[in-house]
Amino acid sequence: MKLSIAAAILIHLATADWQFKSRPDLAPPRLNITIPAAPNVEQGYLFVAPFAGYPDTATEQHGPRQAAPYIFRDNGDLVWSGYGYYSIWSTNFQAGKWNGKDVLFSFEGDHNPGYGHGHGHTTILDQHYETIRELRAGNHKLTDKHEFHIVGDDTAVIQVYQPVPRDLTPWGASEEQQWIVNAIFQELNITSGELLFEWASLDHISPDEAILPINPGQAGSGYNSSDAWDYFHINSVDKNEAGDYLLSARDACAVHKINGTDGRVIWRLDGKQSSFSLGKGVKFCFQHHARFHPELKAKDDGDDIEIISLYDNSAHGSEDGRDNEVHTAPTSSGKIIKLNTTSWTAELVQGFYPPDDLRSKSQGSTQLLPNGNAIVNWGSSGALTEYDANGTVLFHTYFDSGYLGLGVENYRGFRYNWTGLPNEEPAIVALQNAKGTTIYVSWNGDTETKTWRFYEAGKRNRRHYLGEAKRSSFETSFHVQGKSVAHVVAEAVDTKGRTLKSTRGTSVQNEVLPAHGLSKPEPIVVQEPRNMEL
Repeated sequence: MKLSIAAAILIHLATADWQFKSRPDLAPPRLNITIPAAPNVEQGYLFVAPFAGYPDTATEQHGPRQAAPYIFRDNGDLVWSGYGYYSIWSTNFQAGKWNGKDVLFSFEGDHNPGYGHGHGHTTILDQHYETIRELRAGNHKLTDKHEFHIVGDDTAVIQVYQPVPRDLTPWGASEEQQWIVNAIFQELNITSGELLFEWASLDHISPDEAILPINPGQAGSGYNSSDAWDYFHINSVDKNEAGDYLLSARDACAVHKINGTDGRVIWRLDGKQSSFSLGKGVKFCFQHHARFHPELKAKDDGDDIEIISLYDNSAHGSEDGRDNEVHTAPTSSGKIIKLNTTSWTAELVQGFYPPDDLRSKSQGSTQLLPNGNAIVNWGSSGALTEYDANGTVLFHTYFDSGYLGLGVENYRGFRYNWTGLPNEEPAIVALQNAKGTTIYVSWNGDTETKTWRFYEAGKRNRRHYLGEAKRSSFETSFHVQGKSVAHVVAEAVDTKGRTLKSTRGTSVQNEVLPAHGLSKPEPIVVQEPRNMEL
């Protein structure tokens, strides 16, 4: 029998693939893990904020249906969905310490994929997932999406995308093309918001250093403030103990060390005016996420030795696909580089290369982990890989799978140890059918529950113990065979047997089952997915 579209849709609803029966409102990405985690991956959870690289249309949808910050286990199991905690569009999701306390932070605001920037602010959550601070740029400016990095107990660096009018005819512009981006970074006091330091590229860096010309306009054509020529494009800032800054200028294909007192350029790595002679494999372009690593220096290394990491895109293109891509190497990669400021040489210590020949036209990060491993996030290619110190792949995943996985992107990806203690109560639902009652319970963001205990709730707050189930995933289920129960409650219990929190009581509902006698329906195909280069 041939079913109508309406009938087929009803069947799909009846056989809906609920990710979580206790939280049917959550639709997190399903990680497509192609290389399962080896035993020697670093401990901790994965921190990502995937989003769709393609815009939705009436007939086609890609990427996570709930773009948001997420915490996952290595097996793809959800720990925390930040959907609804961060509004609009969020990225650069990380864990950190602020005044000695563990916190989460993420950019949230407007996203402009055509020019690879955003305007908004940074929101900080505590271990209970409560908002405790919203930090905005100082000096009447707007925070850009690219950077928020805690560099002291109560200080952080941010990046600002600031368009300004200038005469750009010396760089091939017409008289109508008069807008350029003054790439700015600031250091702020997190508690007070006080501006501690501000550096602007046009005060120190000439547009002569730009790799991408104002024409044909891949980095902006300069016709108005929203289309300003982004000649420098800061996308990361770090600070060392001496008080100097390390910044990545993507559109200059260079990393700069900046004096923390007067803002002068101490040295340049790569680009048109490199201070260093580059060894084999060092060269990079359109890079992201440059970081100091003094902990990697050898005991006999002097002050003239500096070690940094970065993510080498070796590709450039807008996130919305409106421009042609520029490529400088076969793949993207993570890199650790050793610099000698006596011989002025740069040496590749270690390269981390993608298992699937990925080359990301935008975004990306390289995180060095405490045990010597590294996490490389492949930006616009929508993937993440963990390596050991020798560059051997230990884990590889794509963000979202199947049709939704096409075009998915993730700006930065990390691994952190994290303890989540949600203030909200756990969610519970109980569904019954002819075989008995199954109770489902979950607690978004909880990392401490070991066991769930289940009770039938009676009158006068009396409880009848039904049993318990070990917590092994985001959602835990417990089946009561044959017995008819009307009202149930569950308790979260930690490793020491302490009750962390109880759900509220819930009435048992009748389970919705597929329509009797109908075979499994064929999937409804709206449109075949188009091919794309990842």
